[in-house]
Amino acid sequence: MEKLVINPEFWQGKKVLVTGHTGFKGSWLSIWLQSLGADVLGVALEPDNEPNLFEQANVGLGMASVIGDICDLDFLIETVQQYQPDIVFHLAAQALVRESYNDPVETYQTNVLGTMNVLEAIRACEQVKAAVMVTTDKCYDNKEWQWPYRENDRLGGHDPYSSSKACAEILIESYRRSFFSKPDSAAIASARAGNVIGGGDWAKDRLIPDILSAYNSQKDLKIRYPEAIRPWQHVLDPLHGYLLLAEKLFSDGSEYAQAWNFGPSNDSVKPVRWIADYFAQRWSEFNWQLDGDDQLHEAGILKLDCSKAHKHLDWQPRWEIEQALDYIIAWTDRFNEQQDMKQVCLQQIADYVNK
Repeated sequence: MEKLVINPEFWQGKKVLVTGHTGFKGSWLSIWLQSLGADVLGVALEPDNEPNLFEQANVGLGMASVIGDICDLDFLIETVQQYQPDIVFHLAAQALVRESYNDPVETYQTNVLGTMNVLEAIRACEQVKAAVMVTTDKCYDNKEWQWPYRENDRLGGHDPYSSSKACAEILIESYRRSFFSKPDSAAIASARAGNVIGGGDWAKDRLIPDILSAYNSQKDLKIRYPEAIRPWQHVLDPLHGYLLLAEKLFSDGSEYAQAWNFGPSNDSVKPVRWIADYFAQRWSEFNWQLDGDDQLHEAGILKLDCSKAHKHLDWQPRWEIEQALDYIIAWTDRFNEQQDMKQVCLQQIADYVNK
């Protein structure tokens, strides 16, 4: 496979704002941007779990980091005005389905009003030329069918998390039409990725972190929906798409200001059972069993049609599911060996770029 089409010269010295930089995806994106020579500012709450990638990989050492809440509009506008970013990546979110049942108000406040605040802060800053607003594949009105969803399919959501992201997509489209439609306006796009996995994810109620926790504690893992089918992808695949999209938005503006899917190949769309069995084959100490308790509703099957990104961004997923899982296992082994995890992340990024 050829090297990526990301232009390192483009990112040299670019002022880039990342919301949610203390989270899993935000930390990986911040490390990648640092390696490209960007001037990065992160805005987020403190990491909400321990351990976490932000601290374990010393992500904050290579960037400016501001701890604050995107739901505080005055704070956000002031921060953006002071920094004057060229490009914004909005990743801050309440990102867990089960947590959205526990606290739907906080979920909607963060995912809808927080997104609105980011758009308002961009609207108040003429320096911003491009913004990638990250939502999720779960923003689609899931019919539980075999066909992959395209960007123009109906939005919706059964659970509060999914519906909050559908609301965010509608909000982004409205702001794009209402406030960012002039030639000199910032170009705003939304990005919808699948089930993102990778080293350094310790979030609760997520399959890979739960597998790693069970392995480390030598306890059997209880799995809620072993037959649920998900579009698994290594975190670097969608981040690659976000970076390509940001370059296009900055250079070509409104032509790319729309919604984009970034999902895995069909071969990486697997049931939960398949993922758990893969780890069981690699780690003889790991076992899993069915969780027989009553469960909250979660989607049974979800696939993405990414032909638009393939054609117009020259983006393709690069790591199939087996390779993605192998890199997670390698990352975990290095972590358990107490290696420099930022260097481990940088090496995995280099492997991804040069494959």
